[in-house]
Amino acid sequence: MTNKLDPWSSSEINDYSKLFEEFGISPFDNVLPEIPSPHMYMRRRVIFGHRDYEQIAEAMRTGAPFSVMDGFMPSGKVHLGHKMVMDQIIWHQQMGASAFVGIADREAFSVRGFSWQKCREIGVEEYILSLIALGFKPDGLIYFQSGCESVKDLAFELGVKVNFSELSAIYGFSGETNLSHMISVATQAADILQPQLEEFEGPKPVVVPVGPDQDPHLRLTRGLAGKMSMFRVEERENANGEKYLSVRGKGAPKEALQELKKRIPAKVKLYEEHIDVLQTPDYAFLERIGLQISQPEKREYFMTQIQEIAKFANEAKPPEFLEYEKYFVFRRIWKTTRKILEEVVAEVAAEFEGYAFIPPASTYHRFMSGLQGGKMSSSVPDSYIALTDNPKEGAKKVKRAKTGGCVTMEEQKKLGGKPDECSVFELMLFHLLGDDEELLEIRQECVSGTRMCGSCKQLAAEKMYEFLKDHQEKRELAREHLDEYNIIYKK
Repeated sequence: MTNKLDPWSSSEINDYSKLFEEFGISPFDNVLPEIPSPHMYMRRRVIFGHRDYEQIAEAMRTGAPFSVMDGFMPSGKVHLGHKMVMDQIIWHQQMGASAFVGIADREAFSVRGFSWQKCREIGVEEYILSLIALGFKPDGLIYFQSGCESVKDLAFELGVKVNFSELSAIYGFSGETNLSHMISVATQAADILQPQLEEFEGPKPVVVPVGPDQDPHLRLTRGLAGKMSMFRVEERENANGEKYLSVRGKGAPKEALQELKKRIPAKVKLYEEHIDVLQTPDYAFLERIGLQISQPEKREYFMTQIQEIAKFANEAKPPEFLEYEKYFVFRRIWKTTRKILEEVVAEVAAEFEGYAFIPPASTYHRFMSGLQGGKMSSSVPDSYIALTDNPKEGAKKVKRAKTGGCVTMEEQKKLGGKPDECSVFELMLFHLLGDDEELLEIRQECVSGTRMCGSCKQLAAEKMYEFLKDHQEKRELAREHLDEYNIIYKK
């Protein structure tokens, strides 16, 4: 594996564990217990890694605002690989996220050389209709990059903070890379940060579900989020080992720093470019600073959090109030203080025409293999199933697919099959079987040699036929209701 991932090729990654070490992606198993009603992909370890998903899990548990954002380059047929991303967008929307979906026509224009008209046709006919048919709600935003002024304006501003050397290091760009391709990268960063603009109710956690080949976009955007923000709240430590919170504002106007000092009801030190909050957080401090949040909904949310912390501490009286409970309360107070400070900082930044972006979170899912083994390729129709394939043809592709079984039935009964190397089992794992117990039973029967490949192919083919038939009927219904959705087209 190289030290670069390419978002514009059909990358095949054989050792996902290396991503943890080389790119700082965290194992998803660590955050799984924190997620209420986790998605099937999470339970089945199809989603294997994440960055900062803890903040998304907490928002789902507490009802705090958060967003899900993803995009699709309109370059060809919508297939089961795209469905994986759509499923995750829709699930997060159902869990309370405001949803943003970008059709990356700027990218398709610059990288694939497609006309704007072709981008629109593919974007609507392939991606948008399937997204809606799978369950996307009308309250989400769907937009073409070329028609979204807020994305284009933000991309221009982001361009000030990134240079060719950085793009070359992340993407491997060379002197042959055209300028529009580089602009499309800034546009994708703007896509990801757009949900935190003031017109969408300001800074909030945002998650981007992707395959690992798209991680370069996340790394670039996370860096840009810090560079663009007027202030950032940090946890620091003095010479005595005592922790304190500091608001840093390199290049921030002095007037903004003075305004922050007025709104933080604590003993503070005001320096040329930062404010140190020296007071140890307690309930009274939390309440005072919480009241400085001007947005009523956010202020009410944080005041409720403070009351819950106080209630827990009051109900746990000595000797029941153990050391770990004291630590738990302290960490909750500290964490809540930091979040409230971030809200106040964001409001002040907005007043002085600045940003307060939270670095985006991300999840990483495994790639689907091709039906004939190896990589799925758009140039090999038998390697993938498009959501617009004729249902009968889709079923036939399943029956022709490569399995993990033995050469003969006798060997299969004796040695068992290899479901982890079987594209038919993978179809059931990723898409066709919603019942975890049924899937596990099939896997065990395969490994033990009591289940033959023919029965799996027959089951998967029937399920695929039913899915495609139902999905395509829903696509036609979606076509009739397109005007009910918030879709921004190229002007």
